[in-house]
Amino acid sequence: MFEKILIANRGEIALRVICACKDLGIPTVAVYSEADRHSLHVRFADEAICIGPAKSSLSYLDIPSVISAAEISNVDAIHPGYGFLSENANFAEVCETSGITFIGPPPEVIRLMGLKDRARAAMKAAGVPTLPGSEGVVKTPEEALVIATQIGYPVILKATAGGGGRGMRIVRTPEELPALLVSARQEASASFDCADVYLEKYIQSARHIEFQVLADRHGNVEVLGERECTIQRRHQKLIEEAPSPCVTAELRTRIAAALREALRACGYVNAGTVEFVMDENRDLYFIEVNARIQVEHPVTEFITGIDLVKSQILIAAGAKLPDIVELPVQTRGHALECRINAEDPVSFAPSPGRITGFNLPGGIGVRVDTAAYTDGVISPYYDSLVAKLITHGHDRNEAIARMKRALSTFVVEGIHTSIPLHQRILSDPDFLRGCFDTNFVRRYAPPK
Repeated sequence: MFEKILIANRGEIALRVICACKDLGIPTVAVYSEADRHSLHVRFADEAICIGPAKSSLSYLDIPSVISAAEISNVDAIHPGYGFLSENANFAEVCETSGITFIGPPPEVIRLMGLKDRARAAMKAAGVPTLPGSEGVVKTPEEALVIATQIGYPVILKATAGGGGRGMRIVRTPEELPALLVSARQEASASFDCADVYLEKYIQSARHIEFQVLADRHGNVEVLGERECTIQRRHQKLIEEAPSPCVTAELRTRIAAALREALRACGYVNAGTVEFVMDENRDLYFIEVNARIQVEHPVTEFITGIDLVKSQILIAAGAKLPDIVELPVQTRGHALECRINAEDPVSFAPSPGRITGFNLPGGIGVRVDTAAYTDGVISPYYDSLVAKLITHGHDRNEAIARMKRALSTFVVEGIHTSIPLHQRILSDPDFLRGCFDTNFVRRYAPPK
């Protein structure tokens, strides 16, 4: 087992890793920017090292600073959390070169999964269903036009190194394709320092479904069911739940079998999430692999009873899945997660600032993952997430009822939050029936 772990992250995920390490009896080292000097992850870690100013590129994304902190504190492993350096293959390689275990997939696997066109080809080769589209990078408008004509409009252009909706353009007619290809390439280059894009068929009334996986270094791969992540705005998830209301047992079993084969063939190790789009016929098609822990991992933890972060650490230390996870994995009940963000619930404008009043909900079936506290500051420099509110019930109706109860007693004063938006969504008849797609939140968009 590891002697000491550095957490190369901040906020609630840094606290989440600290909790898992405390359960395992492993000391922790927090790194922090000058803006996070008074953060809870700094307070609750065993050691803390400042690695730079508020700007992420000069602190949390600065690989030499993070590695220096690891060497100074004499750690033997680094947990990257999500975001920042978590899917940076170069960082994982530097960790290995420095004799530090990276708690995540091997660098070559991160690199493969980070190039979405190559990940798509790998999944297709293993029998995972994929959308019709280009076989790789689209290089010219002429090539894109030929492919789009073959598969039919609308189509979508995606950055191979993309994320967060950047470098992505929906194309509905041949006339607009050349200009949108240029636009997508420019945004991809500015966002990811890589202008490559590929093309796929665009599903208009789609649902977003993702499967949680764990894989060890001994060839064992386990799929821990799926999460419904369709309720989102601008490609950013707002509400997640598990299991999905629209995935049948037969579909779940079939996709899980294909994923085991695909991930084993890729040499995948540690936690990961495989994302799919579901069309109106309830067929699933591969989108991408997130080679890290996800923000919404607690809903899977609630229904399986498996500590995913603790499992990450044990796998990185060489443990076999059958020794840390009871197989076959059994699920129980239903779970939901609301991402409580610091933003105006009507205009969606960011709302950073100091929290003047804070009360967390409680009671049976309620969990809150947060690094916020009274007098704490939601910084304008980072993600606007204030807290993740998760509820569990014996079925979807009970989980929703508990979420409504928890939202009604969740108090955050001094800033605006998305709590009122979540309350409106959870009372929407279509949401309650499980009848929605990725366009659902548009009905709550601010008036123009």
